[in-house]
Amino acid sequence: MPKLTLLRGLAVAFVLITAAMFAWQNPGVLGSRLTPAEVDRYLAQADHNLAIPPAEKAEMLTRLRAWAFADDGKPVYMLNLMRFYPQVRAFPGGPPASMTPAQANAYYESKAVPMLLPMGGSAPFMGRPQGQNVLPYDARGDHWSRMLLIRYPNRRAFLQLITDPRYPAIMPYKLASLEIVLAPFTAEMMMPDYTQATAALLLIIFLGVGWWRAERRKPD
Repeated sequence: MPKLTLLRGLAVAFVLITAAMFAWQNPGVLGSRLTPAEVDRYLAQADHNLAIPPAEKAEMLTRLRAWAFADDGKPVYMLNLMRFYPQVRAFPGGPPASMTPAQANAYYESKAVPMLLPMGGSAPFMGRPQGQNVLPYDARGDHWSRMLLIRYPNRRAFLQLITDPRYPAIMPYKLASLEIVLAPFTAEMMMPDYTQATAALLLIIFLGVGWWRAERRKPD
């Protein structure tokens, strides 16, 4: 009986942990959408944080405002499609000229990714191209250097990142090293890694069979 009680306790604990993780990664389920006051506050802080040319900043903030006001509370997948400059550009607070663009961006990523974790963000994919675009489009659609796919649990998390007090110190490293396509997407379908999914399924079966056998061995 004590063993069965322990198993039931573990089962309840696992269910609660899973539910908490789901709520953390999908806060929109609880109706957590950005309010107009939040949008105004975040964008005012972003205006202060982002050290980019005024015209570019104004356009960026206009687009961010429209995107934030359309918040649906759902997770966001932010595509980062990057092309390194031949050498780092002079930029206030940016990397030293001795750094390569790849080194400057690597420094940015090493500091930015840990900022994502407390807010539930993650990087499902980070990688380099294997070659050129296999379709003969204009050169502007080719010769990419790096691609990241960043998952934010909601739009609020992205705004929290760019308004983090530590962010202004690292953003110049990114802007000085590359040009970037930064586009938000909604996930319509996500395929799990087959190896991990198979391992998880087999573990569930193994534990289920063990539980079933333990139940059968109980005295009547």
